[in-house]
Amino acid sequence: MSGTITLKETATDFLRLTAHGQVDEAFARYAAPGFRHHNPHFAADMATLQAAMKENAGRFPHMVFEVKRAIAEGPLVAVHSRAVLEEGGTELAIVHILRFEGDRIAEMWDIAQPAPVPMANGDGMF
Repeated sequence: MSGTITLKETATDFLRLTAHGQVDEAFARYAAPGFRHHNPHFAADMATLQAAMKENAGRFPHMVFEVKRAIAEGPLVAVHSRAVLEEGGTELAIVHILRFEGDRIAEMWDIAQPAPVPMANGDGMF
């Protein structure tokens, strides 16, 4: 499998690119035709999500995005990440679930949870 990118690598690269404002490149490189998502705040089509991701990257150009772990099973990849939108801002724990058709992302779900301050769990969210 030398030289072949895994689904986990594809998923994490897609998310890193979008988090750092390279939204068009991420979608061109990795999204399947007919890509759809399940974020309840936006229409399900690819163009709407792309526009929202670009706006978010413009509002938070110094966002920290760190992939903590990725798990793949068949055509599904789950990515657990840490994000901080702006310096001194609230930490967010984010889980993205991406469904692939071949080597392209066909569908995506995302769930985000802000880290409480103070945090009762000494092990944290990551």
